Amino acid sequence: MSETYDPPQTPLDLLHEDAQLIVVNKPSGLLSVPGRGEHLSDCLLTRIQATFPQALLVHRLDRDTSGVIVFAQTPHAQRNLSMQFEQRQTRKTYVARVWGRLEPKTGTVDLPLIVDWPNRPRQMVCHDTGKPAITDWRVLKFESETTRVRLFPKTGRSHQLRVHMQALGHPILGDPFYATGAAAGFPRLMLHSEELRLKHPEGGLSMKFRARPEF
Repeated sequence: MSETYDPPQTPLDLLHEDAQLIVVNKPSGLLSVPGRGEHLSDCLLTRIQATFPQALLVHRLDRDTSGVIVFAQTPHAQRNLSMQFEQRQTRKTYVARVWGRLEPKTGTVDLPLIVDWPNRPRQMVCHDTGKPAITDWRVLKFESETTRVRLFPKTGRSHQLRVHMQALGHPILGDPFYATGAAAGFPRLMLHSEELRLKHPEGGLSMKFRARPEF
């Protein structure tokens, strides 16, 4: 993560709002929750609470990841939604641009992850003590020296998609932690939470929320 924090000052991109939940399209470069220190206090949660004071955290996206994220409006909704994430009842779809030509066009990464303590918040693959982490991928198209790919995480480990793509030899473009050389020389992390499917906490209706990537 860069030493300076200069989050975008764009207005909230509200995708859905009802009595139980709020769904927004998070911009890249904005923390989901406050960091340590006053200089890291500006975040998506506090911006949402300025409009919806009762809003509660359910899950997070990395600072540099954009896309669909949900917040609860009530303690009941927070418990219900959090349980859906914990029990892997939600379905998450991401779009990324990665370095190189990713082949074959579909596949699965099954590599356990653990925090790299001397270099945290970086994560690393560890077959001895890592927690299970599984990601499916499907190539969308090849773009010169890069590949546009859709990612389907089956687990929700920190930096999972970023480490799994790096482990394949195809780091996500613009990744400040895991990309090197030409792959690092992009204006932002090319990772976007494109779609989130969940059940409404009041009644259990299946819902789908989408936001197109800006890259």
